[in-house]
Amino acid sequence: MSHYCMSQQEWATQALQSFDAVVSATEGFRSRTGQRRMAEQVAHTFSRAQLGKLEEAESEGAPPPAPQRAIAVVQAGTGVGKSLAYSVPAIAMALERGTRVLISTATVALQEQLVNKDLPALAARMAQPFRFALAKGRGRYVCKLKLERLASGGSAGGEGGPDDDLFADEEAEERARRPRQESEARMQFYTSMADALATGGWDGDRDTLQAPPEAEVWSPVAAEASSCTGKHCPVFSQCTYYDRRKALVAAQVIVANHDLLLSSIGARLLPELDNCLLVLDEAHHLPGTALQQFACEADLSRLNWIDKLASRALRIGALVEVEEIADVPNHAARLRTALQDAARLAMDVYGEELRAPRPAWGGRARPQAPGVPTRARVAGGVLPPELIEPLAQAAHHAEGFLDALRAISKALRAEIRDKPDEARRLSTLYAQIGALAPRLEAAHATAQLLLQDAPEGAVPAAKWFTLQVDGDYIVVKAHASPVLPGNTLRHNLWSAVRGAVLTSATLTSCGQFDFFLREAGLFGDEAVTTLEVPSPFDYALQGTLIATETQADPREAQAFTAEMVDALLSDLAMVESGALVLFTSRDQMRQAVDALPTAMRASVLVQTALPRPQLLAQHRERVERGEPSIIFGMQSFGEGLDLPGALCESLFITKLPFAPPDDPVGEARAEWLRAAGRDPFSELVVPATAIRLAQWVGRAIRTEEDRAHVYCYDKRLVRTSYGQRLLKGLPPFTLERRGAA
Repeated sequence: MSHYCMSQQEWATQALQSFDAVVSATEGFRSRTGQRRMAEQVAHTFSRAQLGKLEEAESEGAPPPAPQRAIAVVQAGTGVGKSLAYSVPAIAMALERGTRVLISTATVALQEQLVNKDLPALAARMAQPFRFALAKGRGRYVCKLKLERLASGGSAGGEGGPDDDLFADEEAEERARRPRQESEARMQFYTSMADALATGGWDGDRDTLQAPPEAEVWSPVAAEASSCTGKHCPVFSQCTYYDRRKALVAAQVIVANHDLLLSSIGARLLPELDNCLLVLDEAHHLPGTALQQFACEADLSRLNWIDKLASRALRIGALVEVEEIADVPNHAARLRTALQDAARLAMDVYGEELRAPRPAWGGRARPQAPGVPTRARVAGGVLPPELIEPLAQAAHHAEGFLDALRAISKALRAEIRDKPDEARRLSTLYAQIGALAPRLEAAHATAQLLLQDAPEGAVPAAKWFTLQVDGDYIVVKAHASPVLPGNTLRHNLWSAVRGAVLTSATLTSCGQFDFFLREAGLFGDEAVTTLEVPSPFDYALQGTLIATETQADPREAQAFTAEMVDALLSDLAMVESGALVLFTSRDQMRQAVDALPTAMRASVLVQTALPRPQLLAQHRERVERGEPSIIFGMQSFGEGLDLPGALCESLFITKLPFAPPDDPVGEARAEWLRAAGRDPFSELVVPATAIRLAQWVGRAIRTEEDRAHVYCYDKRLVRTSYGQRLLKGLPPFTLERRGAA
């Protein structure tokens, strides 16, 4: 047996011993068979992964051996205690192997739980000490250089002249239209932030401000990679972002989120994926995050930024003697013309559709909310011929423009290094270029993806245009996105990862892992093993699922909602403690609120009426006083909400939470499936709905002592074949059926 195999066994054994020791040392902790089974899987998976640089092949000229990869996909039911099951073996093995653990989550709540509660408790109990840190994106931290300028009355990166403003012309005009009182309030806000930062009253982290600002207020002072000179910045030694990065370098355990994980691949912010142990908690969110991360868009209407960026490039490029600026005026003028032509031609081709209300899934008209853009999708991902030339021109000239910016940035960094006395002035010039460069990059990426043709049989990218009225502007935007998250993840993430554990309470769909594995890019991967660890709860004893059948078809919204609300109000009248009602739309919830009898109104807390922390605090207070308290919520309340015991003795699901593919990416995918003779409803809608429904139902039973009734008013759950598939993915509650009145 090889030395490496011996090490594998030893690593796994030691990791499990650490887990057992922590469990034994935790007072009052209940040993759970499923939790240890998961810990065992984690230990064996991470022990098999070959990390870092491999030994050279023995024979001269032979290719290096392929690294051994190991990936576990673990569904751990509610109550298993998955964070302990993955963190202890992973940390113990990382310490033994001299590597690090990267834990990625989807929600801030879980990040905070890990960093503020779980990891400090583990650090106190584990035999070997370890350090941990929270990783956030650069944009969560303030740029002190920008803040100093805004607080002193200047722009975020200029020196006071008209061309020094970091904002595009249309944004400057918007600021000019802003009421004087609002502008003064912003100035006071920036001044107070600068004072708090200077006196140590604030650490520069957006999330630690007493009242986190709106995005439009924070954006001008946020740190950005494109405008940051790093160690050459004159205030580098006082930079919050780089100070936090030092903590990451010293930590053996880093907690991040899926967005940051995907956006920083290859950026050296997080540990190298081929040399760390990766844990993806709340992994069912990973495919959706991947689609958002690799999508792109470009504004085809508001283009004054092009002239502003060209002006800056010429002025600053001349200062640092960059020859590549000679072509900037030509590239800028032709880029502007190309994007304008693309906007005009998009309106020629799609104008009628863009000016009409968007149809809903199933073909019925959907009223357009004010300020919400209309859209027109490019059928089959094949661009109309007339759009190809302007977009090709846009891609070409954007690339040439970007080459010039890269040359200027390189020259500026060299100047900053060689002339430290001028670092502040040169860093400001760097920021002026960097502030608008992302728009140019977005235009380039969008044009390229729009022009991309899919190989025969492959899924084309989703492509669409939107139209929106924004003040005095009619805004046309171009959008493009990958369609299959699995392909994107396979290429960008899994090609680099050696050892990983993906976990969630909802990874199977209709009882199978296949849907998630395809969405996550892991289907057919020989390195992958799956494990389903059931919840320790006795669902048949602890919970009852009451399937109520209405006479109205749930697809006929008006009739169904009226009948459902009557049944719901009748059941709510029986609530004596905490309850949660989950709605599938704002309109559905509004109708239920309007129908509440006067006597019941005092017991109902509506999601849209209060901030979430305040609403949940009121709910707990009422239940603790022995009063009934009913929360009306939508999708965001169907996941991640922990209401144990009396806080949620009744859960009401007003309608099955179908996730129809009615966004451009989903529509493009459904179109491709239909063209291939496949059924998007069965392959996409039902599996995605099964995961969402399992999340919703998971709010009911949170501990071994809980007792709860779950009500579902959608008869499709028990009357259709796909409803039977959905039931297979739910906990084995005692089922009661209630016929239509």
